[in-house]
Amino acid sequence: MDKSQPLINKPVAKLTEVSKHYGQGSLIVKALDRLNLTVNQGDYLAVMGASGSGKSTAMNILGCLDRPTKGSYKLNGMSVEDLDDDSLADLRNKALGFVFQQFHLLPEATAIENVILPMIYACVDSSERTKRAQKALIRVGLSERMHNRPNQLSGGQQQRVAIARAIINQPALLLADEPTGALDSKTTEDVLDLFDNLHNQGITIVLVTHEDDVAERAKRIIRFNDGKVVENIERNKY
Repeated sequence: MDKSQPLINKPVAKLTEVSKHYGQGSLIVKALDRLNLTVNQGDYLAVMGASGSGKSTAMNILGCLDRPTKGSYKLNGMSVEDLDDDSLADLRNKALGFVFQQFHLLPEATAIENVILPMIYACVDSSERTKRAQKALIRVGLSERMHNRPNQLSGGQQQRVAIARAIINQPALLLADEPTGALDSKTTEDVLDLFDNLHNQGITIVLVTHEDDVAERAKRIIRFNDGKVVENIERNKY
């Protein structure tokens, strides 16, 4: 998508009065407290906050890795809080992409084999998988490294493979949890440039970080404290 084109202001993910409690009785911990958060199509959102502020819990719920104790979560307009485990797993594979601090690549698989894996679970036709994986790896600048295993790649290259894998099923939402935490400063810049490019092409991104310079790349920055959003900054990035 050309960045001069207006992005559609359509909610991709919407948390309404979401609470998440752990424990029982007097020992209840409120990880999230009646959280309201909307991520619109084309958003690039950085999530910040101290350890224990609720940001990781919110990401887990956005990623369908956890369920709210109370409240509603809609992903692409579908209420997901009451889906069974199999339905949640299918939704995660088809509608969400994940990038983590650790790359979580299969060590014995090549770059292209790692990228192909989500398409197998999504039942993409075998004749289509390789073509799509090749395009995704070219998209992240790894046209020369498709047949290398992770131990033959630098940290930045491994993260690029992880990003290609995350976007291969054309997710509605890309969730990145400290994606530059294991990278040096130069590689961090390269990976953040890639996120910028993906966002300019229309991919919706939510990125958790504790680093101000990483958050500054985003279009919107929110800060968590005590299970709530206490700051929401819209940035005129473009």
